[in-house]
Amino acid sequence: MPTIEELIITKPMKDPYMRAYINIMYTGVWLQQNVSQVLKPFDITEPQYNVLRILRGQQGSPMNLYEIQDRMIQKMSNVSRLIDKLLVKGLVERNECQDNRRRVDIVIREAGLKLLEDIEQPLLAMLGNVSKNITEEEARMLGDVLDKLRNE
Repeated sequence: MPTIEELIITKPMKDPYMRAYINIMYTGVWLQQNVSQVLKPFDITEPQYNVLRILRGQQGSPMNLYEIQDRMIQKMSNVSRLIDKLLVKGLVERNECQDNRRRVDIVIREAGLKLLEDIEQPLLAMLGNVSKNITEEEARMLGDVLDKLRNE
């Protein structure tokens, strides 16, 4: 298994915090590329997948654009454009709120739920390949360390 220094072809890093930072950034991009490859045959991007998962978690309750953006992994200013693309694909529905015409409610459609179901096995298979290199306990520890890292 190559080290981060071997992957980016650099000298050994002396500062462990800098090494961890570079390693997190590199690994994050690597994971995104793997997920993108899984999603590609389904004609969906990672941010679109994230929106669908957020909406599925609502169990049919609508959300507005700000709520969706607030829960996204990658906070983006173009959430409305993402929703437009999901609308064109027939995966979500947009409704004008009865009480406030400026508010737009978004819900996932049956086609969006079906797509998430179809994606689940290939995505789990990819994650299974990734997880064969670390134990369940190491995965828990890694998650805990990353949570700790974000505490400001």
